[in-house]
Amino acid sequence: MNDAAVAEIPPADAPGAGLELVPLDQDHPGFRDPAYRARRNEIARLALDYVPGDPAPRVDYTPEENAVWRTVRELLEPRHRDFAVAEYRDSVDMVGLERDGIPQLEDVNERIRPRTGFRMLPVAGLVSAGAFLSFLADRVFLSTQYIRHPSRPLYTPEPDIVHELIGHAASFAHPFYADLSRAFGRAARRASEEGVEQLARLYWFSLEFGAALEDGVAKAYGAGLLSSVDEMDHLRRAELRRFDCDVIAATPFDPTALQPFYFIAPSFVEAVRQIGSWLRRFES
Repeated sequence: MNDAAVAEIPPADAPGAGLELVPLDQDHPGFRDPAYRARRNEIARLALDYVPGDPAPRVDYTPEENAVWRTVRELLEPRHRDFAVAEYRDSVDMVGLERDGIPQLEDVNERIRPRTGFRMLPVAGLVSAGAFLSFLADRVFLSTQYIRHPSRPLYTPEPDIVHELIGHAASFAHPFYADLSRAFGRAARRASEEGVEQLARLYWFSLEFGAALEDGVAKAYGAGLLSSVDEMDHLRRAELRRFDCDVIAATPFDPTALQPFYFIAPSFVEAVRQIGSWLRRFES
């Protein structure tokens, strides 16, 4: 989720903004790679220069970046066949993300928008939980466009284009995902600051790292799981906790490491039902 660190990207004219548009933590795989950091700033600038209403900017991805994409796609596909919920698998087939290179946001928009109205728009980096969730009410998903560091293709401590497309965009062709995302957005617009924090936790443990039983097997439906080889493998050995929205909304999370546990619902449909019912408390 783009709001995990609740950090704002500085405006283009802010002091020092031209030096480092997307600051990295010292433990980030690309922290000591000046070429990688410069590339991220280059891609972030496209988002900062984006004019609302225009098509999403196109990124001329390098052969190395496309190679990272191919590696992750090839490793995730068999895991999705065995350990992703059927609704996600159906949606992936409808969206048809390219295998050989990183798809462009605008090309993906042309596939998902006619089905559910959702579209992906560029963002330079992390945004606040309230802002990220609120955009969902208008069927807009704020997406980064840079890719994870090539030294660690199987895991990323932050959202990148692999996470955004394989995890989120691939699901937005399915009405269950789209409707639930909009419900989160509408709730965020009505919620207090404390309420937004609860919503962020519920979103994290469901549409980011949610799992559900299918034919007696724990399967992923959250984007953070579905876009990470390491997380998909971790799901098979991690602690599984009973799905309870009240408990989840009060449970903190760490966005920088593999999740130590997952909340597992009786089914994906039941997770959607329970979350939708819980979110209605923000309607009054």
